Amino acid sequence: MGLKIRMSRAGTTNRAFYRIVVADSRSPRDGRYLERLGTYNPLLPRDHKDRVVLKLERIKHWMGVGALPSDRVHRFLAKVGVMEAPKIRPQTKKDKPKTKAQERLKAAEEAAAKAAEAPETPAAG
Repeated sequence: MGLKIRMSRAGTTNRAFYRIVVADSRSPRDGRYLERLGTYNPLLPRDHKDRVVLKLERIKHWMGVGALPSDRVHRFLAKVGVMEAPKIRPQTKKDKPKTKAQERLKAAEEAAAKAAEAPETPAAG
């Protein structure tokens, strides 16, 4: 049985509230869980003490048994100091311009650099 420490959604529409739970990885997101380990309320300000509430002793116990935290819970635990921060994955190239557009931008930059290097001729007058 693969155990996950993850969030289970509660609350109403546009008023989300999450329980941090340990559950079997095959069970549904809001379905059956083994134990509630904390809460997360995204509606509270970031510096509010009740935004993220964790039962650290129980989390350490479940991690010792083999439970793996989800990405978001991993970040919460890293902020508290239980785990080291997750590695930041490199971004994809999909947000960058295509090859032809990059060539045009490079050519425009080179033209601007040449124009800046060329000495300006004084106006005849």
